[in-house]
Amino acid sequence: MAGNDAELESRRRRIRLFKKLIIIVPLSTILLLLILCIILGARLYFVTKELRDLRTQIEVITVIDQTDAPDNSVSSERSEAYTASAVEEAGQDTEVWQNDLSEEEETSRKVYLTFDDGPSSNTGRILDILAEYDVKATFFVVGKEEEEYQALYNRIVEEGHTLAMHSYSHIYHEIYQSIDSFSADMRKLQEFLYDTTGVWCRYYRFPGGSSNTVSSVDMHDLIAFLDEQDMTYFDWNISSGDAASDYISPADIVQNCMGNLESFDHAMILMHDASDKDSTVEALPMLIEAIQAMEDTKIVPITDDTEPIHHISND
Repeated sequence: MAGNDAELESRRRRIRLFKKLIIIVPLSTILLLLILCIILGARLYFVTKELRDLRTQIEVITVIDQTDAPDNSVSSERSEAYTASAVEEAGQDTEVWQNDLSEEEETSRKVYLTFDDGPSSNTGRILDILAEYDVKATFFVVGKEEEEYQALYNRIVEEGHTLAMHSYSHIYHEIYQSIDSFSADMRKLQEFLYDTTGVWCRYYRFPGGSSNTVSSVDMHDLIAFLDEQDMTYFDWNISSGDAASDYISPADIVQNCMGNLESFDHAMILMHDASDKDSTVEALPMLIEAIQAMEDTKIVPITDDTEPIHHISND
């Protein structure tokens, strides 16, 4: 009797083991396949990213070659997509300050890389690229009091870039409601940046540019106000085109910047520092390399000696 009980218990143990194996083996197989899928997915992601980066570099090299070639094959429609007088934010034709180069003059072309609307989740990447190429830029920032952005304001200053103002709120109908509302917004940003970085900013860029058509106040009055405050405002004469809501490729950004850069001896390039402007970040290394390859050309930040670019006259 005892032998039968032992045999019965042994059979029960084998059955329980078999049931466990029935569950464990499929689950282990599924888990193993899941891990393999994750590994393959990750490898596919990085390979795809590398291919995309290589394709972008090829496109940019092609664009630069086309720009440099005497028989430029880039269509006029594309090359004129973003010119000094066709800026999305300006909203109207603008008369841009331009000083044409003379072939007989041995003058150095100055290029200003300017970034509006930051800081953002992309600011660190932009600063890393600028540091890699030992290039200084100008950041027209807005007011963001979240702790994550405080270090970025300070990093801009500490790494030798120019910190400038682009309004605190960037809400057009509030900023441009009256001179008082404009002044209050500007002062709020100026004091905020001083408290954050110790820098008392004196450079300003109007949201939408000085030629915007949304202001309820005559822009000449706002310009006069800035003059009274001993502040200098800066527009731009080259747009990267990254303000467009639709996707724009890094190659197109480089093309928009390089297409007519040689027409200016002071080239003020408008770009944007925002979380959804990955193409701008991807284009930046290739843009810097293309500019640095030009003769008698250097990239510099805005300083007190910089000749301002104005869309409208101060008169």
